[in-house]
Amino acid sequence: MKQFFSKIKETFSGSTKDDLLEDEGEEYVEIDTEKAEDITSKIIVRPFAINAFDDIKPILDALREGNTIAIINIRPLKEKDLIELKRAINKLKKTCDAIEGEIAGFGEDYIVATPAFAHIHRAHGETTEVKKEITEHME
Repeated sequence: MKQFFSKIKETFSGSTKDDLLEDEGEEYVEIDTEKAEDITSKIIVRPFAINAFDDIKPILDALREGNTIAIINIRPLKEKDLIELKRAINKLKKTCDAIEGEIAGFGEDYIVATPAFAHIHRAHGETTEVKKEITEHME
């Protein structure tokens, strides 16, 4: 029925169909582009490896951005220099504290560091193998 009246209106007014759609104003749907998903808002789980103390800079930068969960392989530095490893882990811990994130050992050769939105599950009373091994070598 609406099409019938549109044709009559078009015939008598000389308007085109596009003009009619503009006049009616209710024939379209507005999309809120501000609520569209932004690719930068996605969570990234990213692997890293620490071969030297300087390798922690990109890890710290990624954590500070706030959308990256870092899985860090510490084995290369652990095999080279335990003192540098401890220094790197302390720097990671301080950064995680500053951004209200978390850090935990994962097995013997990995550390997981997260920003504030993520929580690392820990079994009650569990001590990480990494912490034990570093402590043993430092004594």
